[in-house]
Amino acid sequence: MTTHPLLTELTLRARTEAHSREQSACPCGATTLADRPDATVVRHADTVAKAHAPDTAPADLTPRLAAAAHLPGILLPPVGRTPVDLHGRLVTFWPYGEPVDPENPDAAPWEAAATLLARLHRTPAPPGLPLMRGPVKAALAVARLLATTRQRHAVPVLRAWRTLPAWARAETPMSDTTTLCHGDLHLGQLVRHPAPDGPWHLIDVDDLGVGEPAWDLARPAAWYACGLLSPDDWSRFLGAYRAAGGPAVPADGDPWPALDVAARAVTVQTAARAIVKAAEADRALDDVEQAVVDACDRMGSAPPQLAGGFAK
Repeated sequence: MTTHPLLTELTLRARTEAHSREQSACPCGATTLADRPDATVVRHADTVAKAHAPDTAPADLTPRLAAAAHLPGILLPPVGRTPVDLHGRLVTFWPYGEPVDPENPDAAPWEAAATLLARLHRTPAPPGLPLMRGPVKAALAVARLLATTRQRHAVPVLRAWRTLPAWARAETPMSDTTTLCHGDLHLGQLVRHPAPDGPWHLIDVDDLGVGEPAWDLARPAAWYACGLLSPDDWSRFLGAYRAAGGPAVPADGDPWPALDVAARAVTVQTAARAIVKAAEADRALDDVEQAVVDACDRMGSAPPQLAGGFAK
C-alpha cells in the first residue's frame, strides 16, 4: 500500500495522542486499520485516529460525537468532542476496542448487538442530531452502480431499487425523524472496550442520527433472507432485540411487515457495492455477491409491501 501524506500525518497524530494518555511505557508501533477513500483509520497502542470522508461536515459530525460521549454504555465514547482538520479531512480520536473475530463466526455477538440497538432506539435523541444516513448511503451505492459497465448484473439490482418507496431511496423524508439510530449496523461496528474482554460497544458515528429504526435491523434481516445468516442466528438477534424492548418491530408475531422495505433497500445497496467492487477488480462475482444479486432478482418480482423475506 502506498503511503500518502494523510496516512503519514494521521499516524503521527495517533502516536501523539496515545503518548499523552499512556500511564506506562508505550509499546510503540502503529497499525493501519483501514485506508479507503471514505475513511483512513490508524491505531497506536490504545488510541485510534480516524480521518472521516472528505465531504463530512463539522456541523453533522460534532453533534454525533457529542451523542457518543453522552451514551458511553452503548456507543464507544470519543477522546475529545471536537474534530481536528488534517489535510482537509476531519479527524477524530477514539480508545481502541477489540473487534469481532471474523474467523470465529460461532462467537458472533448477535445478542449483544441487538440489545445495544434496542437500548439506542429507546434513548431520546439529543437535539440537533442530523438524520440517519442509511437511505442516503443506499442511494449513493446505486449511483455508483449506474456508472459501471456491468449492466447484465445491474439490471435486477436497479429493478429491485425501483420497487422501493421513495423514503428508502432518500427521495422523500423518513416518516420517523425522532428515533435515535446507528445507521450502518453490522458486526464490524462492535468492539469490546476496554480491550480485550470488556463489554461490547457500538462504534462508527458517521451515519448516526434520527430516522427509521428498522434500518438498523435491515442488514441481519437481509442476510437471513438471502440465506447468508442461519435461522438460529437470526432468531438470536431478533429475540434479543425484542427482549430488550426494541421499538422497530412488534413485540411478537411476524416482524417482516416492519422490516421488509429496509431489508430490501440494504440488499440493493450491498449488491450494488458488490458489482462495483468486482468491476473495479475486473473479476467475476463470488458466491456471496451472486447470492445478493439473485435476491434482488427475486425482489423485483414482488412488491416490498409483501412480507416473507423477499419471496424467499
